[in-house]
Amino acid sequence: MRTLELLAPAKDLPCGIAAIDHGADAIYIGASRFGARAAAGNSIDDIKALANYAHVYGAKVYVTVNTIVYDEELDDTRHLLSQLADAQVDAVLVQDMAVMQMAREAGLTVHASTQTDNRTADKVRWISALGFKRVVLARELSVDEIAQIHAQVPQTELEVFVHGALCVSYSGLCYASQHCFGRSANRGECAQFCRMKFDVIDADGRAVAPARYYLSLKDLNQSQHLAELIEAGAVSFKIEGRLKDIGYVKNVTAAYSQQLDRYIALHPDQYRRASRGRSTYAFHPDLSKTFNRGYTTYFLHGRQQGIASLDTPKAMGEYVGNVKEISHNAFTVAGIASFSNGDGLCFINDRRELVGFRVNRVEGNRLYPLKMPDGLRPGLRLYRNNDQTMERLLSKPSAERKITIAMSLRAVADGFELQADEVTVHIEAPHQEAQKDPRENIIAQLTKLGGTPYECHKVALVPGFNYFIPSSLLAKMRRQAVALLQARAVDGVSTSKVPCLQGESAIVTPPKCHSYEHHPYLYNVANAKARQFYDDRSVKTAPAFETTEPSQALIMQCRHCLRFTLGHCVKHGGKAPQWREPLSLRLSDGRRFRLEFDCGQCQMNIYADE
Repeated sequence: MRTLELLAPAKDLPCGIAAIDHGADAIYIGASRFGARAAAGNSIDDIKALANYAHVYGAKVYVTVNTIVYDEELDDTRHLLSQLADAQVDAVLVQDMAVMQMAREAGLTVHASTQTDNRTADKVRWISALGFKRVVLARELSVDEIAQIHAQVPQTELEVFVHGALCVSYSGLCYASQHCFGRSANRGECAQFCRMKFDVIDADGRAVAPARYYLSLKDLNQSQHLAELIEAGAVSFKIEGRLKDIGYVKNVTAAYSQQLDRYIALHPDQYRRASRGRSTYAFHPDLSKTFNRGYTTYFLHGRQQGIASLDTPKAMGEYVGNVKEISHNAFTVAGIASFSNGDGLCFINDRRELVGFRVNRVEGNRLYPLKMPDGLRPGLRLYRNNDQTMERLLSKPSAERKITIAMSLRAVADGFELQADEVTVHIEAPHQEAQKDPRENIIAQLTKLGGTPYECHKVALVPGFNYFIPSSLLAKMRRQAVALLQARAVDGVSTSKVPCLQGESAIVTPPKCHSYEHHPYLYNVANAKARQFYDDRSVKTAPAFETTEPSQALIMQCRHCLRFTLGHCVKHGGKAPQWREPLSLRLSDGRRFRLEFDCGQCQMNIYADE
C-alpha cells in the first residue's frame, strides 16, 4: 500500500487552512525569513496554528527555509529552525547545506528543495545519503527519467511539481535576476527576468527573430497525467503558488484532490491518501478558470513545441469563443460560454500583443465593454482571464472536510462508555430504564458533529440497550470525545529528533558534474559552514554568485531551447540554421545575453555578455 500526497502552497494561514479544507494532504509555507519567496513570510505562531489544524486531519506542514544564507545570518537561521521544531512542523525544505546541517541538529526532517538541482539518480542518491528524507525533483524531468531515478534510489521519497508557473532555468541555477537587478532568486527575490521581451540576434548583430517573450513558459498542468507520475514512483504531487491568492489555492487543490481520489478508487488495494477526511465542494473545480498563461505538460513525454508563451507573460485564461460581429459599443461572441457582468477578457491583436478589457454589461452572447478595445475584429480568439461567477463562489466558504468516525455506546457498572474510533469517554451516571425506545434520541445527540472535523456514519448500541440518558449528558460525552480525537491527532505527531548521520556515510562525495566543475559558484556556497561541508568532501567550490559575481558568467541553464523553438534543431528534425553563432538574446535597453547550445546534454546555457 503506497501513500500518495497532494502538496498545496500557502502564502499565509488562511490559504493553508483553505488548502486543507479543499483536500490537501500537506502544505508548504514560508517562515518569516529564508524562504524562496521573500514576499510570502509567516510568523511562528501562524505556522504552529496551521500545523495544529493540519494534524487533526493527519495532514502535514512543511516550511521552506530554502534560500542560501550568509555568515551573519547563521545564528538567526539556527534560532528559526529551533522555533520550527518547537512548532512541530513535519519537515523543512532546504537548499543550503549549512541549513541542512543545522536543521538536522534541531531534530527536523529535511527535504531537498528543487533549488538543489535534482535531475539525476546519482544526485538523488547523494542527497539521500546525507539524510534527506525526500527530494524535490527538477521540473524538467520526463516521466521516464523519474521512473529511472525511482528504480535506482527506491528508498527516497520523490516529490514532483504537477501544476503552476514554470521557471525556464533549472532551479537553483538562475542568476539572471541577480545579475540584472541585484535581486537573487536564491534569496527569494526573483525579478522574473524570464518574463521579459527579447529579440534574437546572431554573431553579426542581425536580428534572426522578432522581439517576443522567448523565455516565458506556459504554466504546468499534469492533471491528466497523475497516473503516469504515480506509476513512475512519485509519492508527492506539488502545486506551485506561494504567492497566489486563496481562490487559486482552493480551485487547484480541489481539482487535483478529485483526480487523486479517482485514481485511488481504481486501485484501492495499492494506494491510499496520506491524510484523513474527504472534502465536499460548493463549486465545480475547473483549472481553466484559474490564473494561467496557457498550459503545458512541459517535458513529461520529452521535448515538444509550444511550451513557451511567446506572445505574453500574462494570464490568458480560458478560451471562450471567437469574436463574431462588432458594433460601435458592443460585440457578439460565437461560442457556448456564458458571461457575467465584470468578466475580464483578452485577445492577441494583429501585432501579437495581449489586449485586455472588462465587460460592463452582458446580454446573452452580446457583450458591452466598459470601453471598446483597440484592435478587436471579427474572427479573433477570445479568452477570459477573470471569471466573476467563479470568483464569487470562491470568495465564500467553498468546501467542507470531514473525517468519518464510528461510535459505540455501552453501559458499565457506574455509568456509560462512549467509544469514538480510538478514544473512549467514561461518565458516571445512574442506570434509568427508559419509558420509550431511547435509540433515536441517542443517535441524534451523538451525531450532532457540525462545526467539528468529524461526521459519524454509525452509532452501535448493544441489543436490548434501554437506558434513559439526558440529552445534556450525551452532548457532554460527544464534546469530550471530539476533544480527545483532536488532541490525539495533534499529540500523535512525532517530535522525536532525527538522528544525525555518523561515520563515512556522512562524507559521501557528490557526483561530478561538468557544469559545476567549470562554474564552481553553482554550488551556491554563501557561508563558511557550507564551504566547510564541501571542503570535507574534497569538492572545489567558489563563492556564491550573489557574493562575488564572476565575469562572462553562466546565468541560466535551461532544457528549453531556442534553436528548437525556432525550428532549427537538426537533432529533432529542424532545418539547419543559416545564421552565424553565437546567438544572443537582447533586451530593449540593448543588454545582450549569449546563448550556448549544448546538444550533447540537450541543454541551452545563457551567459551574461559583457
